[in-house]
Amino acid sequence: MSAQPHTAQSVKIVTADPSAIGLFGLAIVTLVASSQKLEITTGLSYCIPWAIFLGAFAQLFASIQDAKHNNTFGMTAFGAYAFFWFGMGASWLIKLGVFGAVLAEGVDPKQLGFVFAGYLVFTLFMTLGAVEANRVLLIIFILIDFLFLGLSMDAFGVAAEFFHKLAAVSEMAIGIVSLYGCGASVLNAHFGRTFLPIGAPLGIFKK
Repeated sequence: MSAQPHTAQSVKIVTADPSAIGLFGLAIVTLVASSQKLEITTGLSYCIPWAIFLGAFAQLFASIQDAKHNNTFGMTAFGAYAFFWFGMGASWLIKLGVFGAVLAEGVDPKQLGFVFAGYLVFTLFMTLGAVEANRVLLIIFILIDFLFLGLSMDAFGVAAEFFHKLAAVSEMAIGIVSLYGCGASVLNAHFGRTFLPIGAPLGIFKK
């Protein structure tokens, strides 16, 4: 009897695109945070839950799911911004005195300035990647660039009023465009066609 040949088999597990839930989390947290910066609302108490659950956990979930899709760009972007919102939520809690007066009195805004500057550099790199994703995502990343530029300059005390306003307006715009991106991601997949256009990649770095 001749030996039977061995055939290699692979199993592919198909999971849903997590972009919509990640963009939704980004949209909600930036809308509520920008409302405070623009003085439409006051205080940080109601910003914190949305920073933690939508800004952080929703984007972390999207990051983990993108890792399963072997999507390095999406995994890195959603993951980095998820941990940013974990950090911001904790920083706001410290500022409000939740962890005691000693921590609240010892804050130095310039330390956050270095965080914002680091995220600005990171986001500039990610903006280059977004050039070859879609135009809605590219717009979001450009707006995030302006957000972190404004936040870092404001934290360092450089033309603070101007850059605070720049950060606030950019953040509100991020929320609006991210909501559109969320809707497009869900409905385009649901209907199996381009229901809401997101724009083609620019084709500068990839031909």
